[in-house]
Amino acid sequence: MEKSVMSDRIIILFDQYSVESQLLHESFIQTGCECLAISLEENDFLPSAVTSVYDMISGDFWIEEEKRGCPRYFNEIAVPDNWSIHAGDKSVGNITYQHEEKGKIYYLQSEKHHLVEAVDWYDRKGCVRFRDHYNRYGNICARTVYDGNGKELCKSRFSKSGKEFITENFVTGDIILNYDDVMKIFRSKQELTGYWFNREGLGKNRIFYNSLVDSFFISNRLGGVERKDILFWQKSLCQDTLENMRMILGATSGRMDKIMVQKRSVYEKISEFDLDKSRVGKLGYIYSFKKENAHKPEAFIFTHSDKIEHCEELIQRFPQMHFHIAAITAMSSKLIKLENYNNVSLYPGAGKQVQDRLFLTCDYYFDINYMSEVRSAVYQAFLHNQLIFAFQETIHNKEYVLQDLIYPVAEFDRMVSDLKVVMEDVGIMEQRLKEQRKYALAESKETYVDLLGL
Repeated sequence: MEKSVMSDRIIILFDQYSVESQLLHESFIQTGCECLAISLEENDFLPSAVTSVYDMISGDFWIEEEKRGCPRYFNEIAVPDNWSIHAGDKSVGNITYQHEEKGKIYYLQSEKHHLVEAVDWYDRKGCVRFRDHYNRYGNICARTVYDGNGKELCKSRFSKSGKEFITENFVTGDIILNYDDVMKIFRSKQELTGYWFNREGLGKNRIFYNSLVDSFFISNRLGGVERKDILFWQKSLCQDTLENMRMILGATSGRMDKIMVQKRSVYEKISEFDLDKSRVGKLGYIYSFKKENAHKPEAFIFTHSDKIEHCEELIQRFPQMHFHIAAITAMSSKLIKLENYNNVSLYPGAGKQVQDRLFLTCDYYFDINYMSEVRSAVYQAFLHNQLIFAFQETIHNKEYVLQDLIYPVAEFDRMVSDLKVVMEDVGIMEQRLKEQRKYALAESKETYVDLLGL
């Protein structure tokens, strides 16, 4: 195992590497600063630029990338002679010997099929006795042991070389770390992570995080008293969260310097409360936009249902606009009839390739369908610089839609009037797109560098 050198790096610490975590991480990458992204979740298939605490302790993350290996396919599982491996479907496969099931293979849910995530091994009674966990490097990184009733007893973690370095006892709740011939016992993963960070001297580093749970606990218990760590708040608010923020900002000690809120609506709500305004700010993301708006009269509607507010009226009022209506399922006769209009194209059962093409092709998006949102369509429309129109009764994600372009259903005529204006004047169209990006807190590299002191 290799000891890492990280004293000059910013650390971005996540409880989980969620979509919001990824946006924050990518924003930091675009500033060009040296940063290390660490996720506290038990996820053995994190993206290549993100490490887990387990990979840090084992040293696997510090191995040169070309030497790390890649995920293992089902037919690369080691089995005794005369045992058979069956691929199965996209979710599971199995291992047999003379028609007796000896194991079950669980696949990683990804675009590539049959990549092994875990394998359960059965005893002669057909009970699971242990599970091998595989990682993104194709190695068995952990093993969970079960009793005869299928109850978890313990889980051991291994380095690339096969050396056991952590054992979690599910009966006692203890976590045992074996490192450099020293054994330490911890009562929680928070304790283990805090110990490891202090052992590596990470109290000297600035830590940016997006949770008031594990990440905050670890940051606040590291060495160093200088206020320099920042919480990026990406969620909604409740009264308990506000009270916690007030208490943390009012404390005389602690490492947290500021709270940066990453949703406009949440920041506006926080501003109404009695918090130290000098230590609470708003900061969005540095987005990687997929294309420029070409001002083409091509509109996209992505729906789960045939209940689309004022859809036919829009089609009739704007014969110069071509409406592309897509669904991931079959379409009802109500929608099929719309194809009688020359300015309508329908895409029932639209796959990812068709969806991606429509986001690239169209320059307008109408969030006017009821029921649930499809594939974060509003966010995707925003990333593709489509000008977004919506109704208050149908909108799915207000963070990316300019407030002036959200209308009550009863004010449909106002939507029609505003749409005519932007279609007839490229300058106004560009101004609306600029306002849309500003409203969604699309930031520049310079803004990040200046506000965060990078």
